[in-house]
Amino acid sequence: MSRASRAGVLGAGLATAALLAAGCGTGGVASKGGQQPDLAAGETLFKQDCAACHTLAAAGTTGTIGPNLDDAFAASRQEGYSDNTIENVVLDQIRLGSGPLATYTTVNNGKGLTPQTTMPANIVKGQDAKNVAAYVASVAGTNGFGGSTASVGTNGAAIFKANCASCHTLSAAGATGTVGPNLDQLKPSLSIVVHQVTNGGAIMPAFKGKLSAAQIQAVAKYVSSSAGK
Repeated sequence: MSRASRAGVLGAGLATAALLAAGCGTGGVASKGGQQPDLAAGETLFKQDCAACHTLAAAGTTGTIGPNLDDAFAASRQEGYSDNTIENVVLDQIRLGSGPLATYTTVNNGKGLTPQTTMPANIVKGQDAKNVAAYVASVAGTNGFGGSTASVGTNGAAIFKANCASCHTLSAAGATGTVGPNLDQLKPSLSIVVHQVTNGGAIMPAFKGKLSAAQIQAVAKYVSSSAGK
């Protein structure tokens, strides 16, 4: 497997862990005993192996193949989860892999699923894994979500670009994310977008409580009216 391929599956697994586990690790404590994590080394490894696929502001990376890690962990930080908890989520996912993933397709009116690349277990091992996990935990989501919801008000396009563009393709917004469904192909209705943004689903977080009802309505109207145009 090429380094680029390894970067993609590694990063995708990390962000999936953040969204599904919401800050709750399932394995051993990452930093208890033994050699302490080296954050500088973790940063170097992250830039080397993950930058092509993921956005992480502190690392200066803007990849869109995998989830935006700042957005993935922002909610956990807002809820008060510690760096150590987040570190264990990331380390667990590195050790265990992602398992099967799937996203919606346009088959059967969007009801079909297409399998996505999975993350093998232990793709980064030993101290390197601890270093990467500790680095991601120390910086991801520390400045909140990718955009300020207060500053964008009820501008649907701005809300989408700040919170959704890293995961979805939508030509009207210049977005080319591949983690979630291609909205130009799916062409979802207003009611479907409102439901999905409000409640989340699969690896997509719920935005209820993060966006106001008016903002959810605005971004849903923007997506439903722009998709496929």
